[in-house]
Amino acid sequence: VQLVESGGGLVQPGGSLRLSCVASGFTFSRYTMSWYRQAPGKERELVARISSAGGNTNYADSVKGRFTISRDNAKNTVSLQMNSLKPEDTAVYYCKAKGGIRQAEYWGQGTQVTVSS
Repeated sequence: VQLVESGGGLVQPGGSLRLSCVASGFTFSRYTMSWYRQAPGKERELVARISSAGGNTNYADSVKGRFTISRDNAKNTVSLQMNSLKPEDTAVYYCKAKGGIRQAEYWGQGTQVTVSS
C-alpha cells in the first residue's frame, strides 16, 4: 500500500495550492479519503473528507469555503484545492485512506505547506 502526496510548498497569504495524493496497493474506490494536517506543537487534525464515490464531503470549520476536496477513482487520486491561504494553514498535510472489511487505515508521508510573506 502506498499513498504519495505532492503539491506542497511555500505560498504567500491569499495564494493557492493544490495537493494531490496518488494511491496504490488497495481498492481505492472503496475507501473514504481524507486530508489531515499537523502544525508544529499541535495535534493532527482533520481538514476534509470525501466518501468512496465522492458524493459526500466534510470540512473543518476553519477551511470551509476556502478548500475543496475531490477524487478521481479512475486515477486513484484525491486532491485538495486550497485557496485564500492563511499563515495558520501552515502545516504538514497528510493523505489518509480508510475502508475495507476491517476499516483499515493507511497514511501518506506528508507534504509541507508553508504560508508566509
